[in-house]
Amino acid sequence: MPITVVKRPIYAIAGPTASGKTALGVELARRLGGEVVNFDSVQVYREIEIATAKPTAEEMQGVAHHLLNYVDPRINCTAADWARDAEAVIAEIEERGRTPILVGGTGFYLRTLLQPLFESPKTDEMLRERLRNLHAKHGAEHLHRILARLDPAMAAGLAPRDHARVIRAIEVFIQTGERLSVRQAKRPPRSAIAERLTLFVLDPPRDELYRRIDERAEMHFAAGLMDEVKRLRQAGISDATNALGSHGYRRACEYLRGERTLANAMEKTKQDVRNYSKRQLTWFRTESVGLWLKGFGSEAKVVSEALNFAHPAGKNA
Repeated sequence: MPITVVKRPIYAIAGPTASGKTALGVELARRLGGEVVNFDSVQVYREIEIATAKPTAEEMQGVAHHLLNYVDPRINCTAADWARDAEAVIAEIEERGRTPILVGGTGFYLRTLLQPLFESPKTDEMLRERLRNLHAKHGAEHLHRILARLDPAMAAGLAPRDHARVIRAIEVFIQTGERLSVRQAKRPPRSAIAERLTLFVLDPPRDELYRRIDERAEMHFAAGLMDEVKRLRQAGISDATNALGSHGYRRACEYLRGERTLANAMEKTKQDVRNYSKRQLTWFRTESVGLWLKGFGSEAKVVSEALNFAHPAGKNA
């Protein structure tokens, strides 16, 4: 008789910021014999702490966490960089007989792991700095118009506000002479991990989610976000890095440059994160494999529903 190969499950927990992904990830890891792999694009950076909502030792409850605090903030970690690291970590976890539980809100990171990107040129920091200066001086619409001339198909699929991806598309064209839209058509097939992954997406009540987002932003500013950003800038970390370009940090930098009042920086951060949470939900709605869970990740009913969807071994754990 032919040998049946059992494909071991991998789980991912996604959803908007402040939806309780950490709580659900830790609980599933405890119940399923797992370890957590972070896929939040800001939590990967060392020294970037207050506004990242990185899990505390207490929140981890003894569960091993990977790909947290491992990238120098002076380096711009890409989705491809993270995906390579995640593949290695997943393999190590499974070699120990444990179950990988991916937890985060950066959909592009997760998609890159499941659907590897084409080979692309390394970032030219001088070119990127020039494009960022254009963005700062002329705005996102200006960059988007440049991309529309270079690669109309790519520009049609990107909103002007998605300036990071617009910049990358311009970079690829300048560095290779080939349109990114053409290169993307040559991307490799889906990874073997995709066949084994179950994606849970948290979908809590919007009003309560926004209340928590606003409350968290206020806590970050009260906890010394400005002082942290001052220290990072004094250590030579540029405002133009991905680390200091993230929510909260970007507005803190604008305040320190004299472009905003402190009160306005905090209110703008709240608005930024609320808007980002909407985009996160929109992104994950495009992932047809997602199993949507109504509520916050810390709620018993959500944990129970996730376990019922999980590998049969988890149902009686």
